Amino acid sequence: MILVKLNNDTIAQLGEHITHPTYPRQALRHGLVHIGVGGFHRAHEAVYTERLLRLTEDPDWGICGIGLRESDRAMQTALSGQDYLYSLMELGQAEQPRVEVIGAICNFLFAPDNPAAVLEKLASPETRIVSLTITEGGYLLDDHSGAFNFDHPDIVHDLANPQSPRSVFGYLTAALAARRDQGLSAFTLMSCDNLPHNGNKARSALLAFASQHDQSLADWIAAHASFPNSMVDRITPITTAAHKQLLQQTAAIDDAWPVVCEPFIQWVMEDDFCNGRPAWEKVGVQFTRDVAPYEEMKMRLLNASHSAMSYLGYLAGYRYSHEVMQDAGLNSFIRRFMDLDVTPTLSPVEGINLEQYKDTLIERFSNPRIGDQLSRLCMDGSSKIPKFILATLEQRLGAGAPIERFGLILASWALYLHRAQQPETGYPVEDPLADLLRVATAQPSGLGGRFLALEEIFGQQLQHAPNLAAAVDTALQQLQEQGVAATLEQISQAA
Repeated sequence: MILVKLNNDTIAQLGEHITHPTYPRQALRHGLVHIGVGGFHRAHEAVYTERLLRLTEDPDWGICGIGLRESDRAMQTALSGQDYLYSLMELGQAEQPRVEVIGAICNFLFAPDNPAAVLEKLASPETRIVSLTITEGGYLLDDHSGAFNFDHPDIVHDLANPQSPRSVFGYLTAALAARRDQGLSAFTLMSCDNLPHNGNKARSALLAFASQHDQSLADWIAAHASFPNSMVDRITPITTAAHKQLLQQTAAIDDAWPVVCEPFIQWVMEDDFCNGRPAWEKVGVQFTRDVAPYEEMKMRLLNASHSAMSYLGYLAGYRYSHEVMQDAGLNSFIRRFMDLDVTPTLSPVEGINLEQYKDTLIERFSNPRIGDQLSRLCMDGSSKIPKFILATLEQRLGAGAPIERFGLILASWALYLHRAQQPETGYPVEDPLADLLRVATAQPSGLGGRFLALEEIFGQQLQHAPNLAAAVDTALQQLQEQGVAATLEQISQAA
């Protein structure tokens, strides 16, 4: 088999069954700038934009990627080495994956090597939308008070050195200051992260930072920029060597960093753009006045279930989501959590049959071809759990409802963190509060109490809820003495 090394010169050599850009990529302007180019952006926003470019050939909406962290260097190197083209491989029920080549990203700037180029791009009149995937914790907002973390080292540096920023908010503020001073329009800041009210969060974080730097600039941003809320959805596992090999076998493409994803894709967004936008509605994006019911449904059902299955699944010896769903006890636990604990807290969602939506989630979680790693789902628990699970828990506590399943989810997280400190387990921990979590879960005795005492995660109300402490302690004892399967059986009988 002769492999095609992906770049502009070889794209015409791809097989006829592989969809690829036919629009003039060299003519694209960078109306879209995206900070945080990873798997999800390349499987979601870039895909919608690619579909629109193929449909309309509108040159205004090419994407320029930006990497702010040293960890972004590998992606920049991989994409720049193949003219920013990459392969997208959908892994569904079909025997063969569906492969297409995406060309919507047509540049990638790496800030640590050339910060001036990044500032120039963000301040350019060509840039009309700046989008973000910087993870749930990247907005530096306290989950309970909403206060911005001015003590973060990058923020401290940026406030003292506004012309040489390191953080996303330092770069955005410096660029918007330059736009204001040049008489240019502001850009739309579009969050694509899994956050409740993600546009509002982006606005709060940026204005908090900007007000510390220059209140008049913060006022100008508040008056002229826009921050649409959105709900984004597509399961996108980490690309592995096996995925690259499958791509070579299926499509004869040599790609330094392909992206793999499920066939399902969804984007619901407020139509709030201050400087124009692509006609994404032509390719399936749903624009609405109120995203909140959609995002609440998705985060409390899909994202919360991901967190629930990740730690329990890992403790049970599984490493992929489909393995968890093949376990009858865990499958039943996840569905009962969605039906009995989450559904009573949800508002009606226009156009959505909730029972069918939950059925679809079970099917998506069970897809063996997607190979979604539990290690990916276990990441950043201190950012995910408060946003996806604790708000639901607070409502159920307020309603006097049973909370045994919540207790088990939190206990499994605490036990996972404890066992991760035993080198032989090989449990990965990647979390912005890793040091704090390590201290709180170091010893098995009193684990539940120390864990719930983490006010940064649980706030004051939950950490003092006696029902919750009892539920976590009971679940911890069961997990430690009997294991996951027996604990699930007891939980199922009790609630």
